[in-house]
Amino acid sequence: MSRRTLEFSCAIVIVGLLAGVAGAATTLLLHAVEHLTYHYGFGTLLSGVGGSSPVRRALGPMIGGALAGFGWWILRRRTTVPKLAETIAAHEPIPRVPLSIDAGLQVLLVGSGASLGREGAPRQLAAALGDFGTMRLALTARDREILLACAAGAGLGAVYSVPLGGALFAARILLGTWHPRALGTALITSSLAVAVAAPVTHLEHPLTWPDARTSYLFAFLALAVAPLAAAIGLAFNRVMSTASPKVQFHSWMLIPAIAAAGLLTGVCSIWYPELPGNGRSILTVALNSDMTLTAACVILLLKPLLTAVFLRAGAVGGLLTPALATGAAAGSVVALALNELAGSHIHVSALALTCAAGVLTITQRSPLFAALFVWELAHPPLWLLLVFAVGAFAAHGLRVLRERHQAAGVR
Repeated sequence: MSRRTLEFSCAIVIVGLLAGVAGAATTLLLHAVEHLTYHYGFGTLLSGVGGSSPVRRALGPMIGGALAGFGWWILRRRTTVPKLAETIAAHEPIPRVPLSIDAGLQVLLVGSGASLGREGAPRQLAAALGDFGTMRLALTARDREILLACAAGAGLGAVYSVPLGGALFAARILLGTWHPRALGTALITSSLAVAVAAPVTHLEHPLTWPDARTSYLFAFLALAVAPLAAAIGLAFNRVMSTASPKVQFHSWMLIPAIAAAGLLTGVCSIWYPELPGNGRSILTVALNSDMTLTAACVILLLKPLLTAVFLRAGAVGGLLTPALATGAAAGSVVALALNELAGSHIHVSALALTCAAGVLTITQRSPLFAALFVWELAHPPLWLLLVFAVGAFAAHGLRVLRERHQAAGVR
């Protein structure tokens, strides 16, 4: 075995273990902030928001937003925090301390109720720790790129207990390759990270799923909702792209702007406690079939809008779970409407997740990742993975056809 191979193998183990530490640390910090914001001891964020007073629901996200805004104002006055994916792809040095501080501020904001994803923080912290842990090893620029991308994917896998999803995120979305070296590294690091973080992050939610004999029905429904999922995914991308500032805000106005976004979210949560946080609460009520048709319609509209408001205010956070929650709300609208108007008995959770996979396909541009991520997240029967794949690849095909049509129109 050559020295390069030996050191790369050691680096894989180091990166996987440190990514697990990053996932566990950000999860523990997130839960601490959630419990402090909504003053509850046990249970989910949804139960904590539901059990808190209207005043706490309104002011908690506002105070958290003000604190996060203050932190970003101080941080950005001193340094620029680059985007992780671009930094890795460009083979630039990883600014470990700024990325770690930025990750902590993201967790603070999401934990206090901001409508943003929490997956950006563990990705950044995992990459920073992985870069620190392997800095004395003799690695080529390509090896370093693979390891840092895999660290980011493993951080994502760790916080959601999705080893295959984390590996695919690293290989397909960050590296854009199926090369065995990259894919194998991603699978090992993501599996190690999930194992390390499992005592903190792994939660079982036993649910009742439809019978496998209805698989043909759900495959048809997956094809039927694919156009809706594609349209919502494209609209979600457009709204987030419009809301995202071209350059990071450095002004002290970050403080009142993010605080105002938090207050708006908090006021909305008085009537809809599913809105605060990264979107897990929406997935919870969708999976438990606890959502009414009216609530599903309102959440479908408000969740992406509140996410866009935070981005416009200058906040930083993930978009993966807000997109997933928006898709789940859309699927719930379809299932609940059909059940109410046509008298059918469509399984709401299964259709909600199918639509969520379609929306995630559009936002992440990877149908296989979307189908696997949703399946690992919810732990349904294996046959539903095929249904999710049908919906995801159908939505992907519609996006490709749309892009080809636009390209032909330009010519």
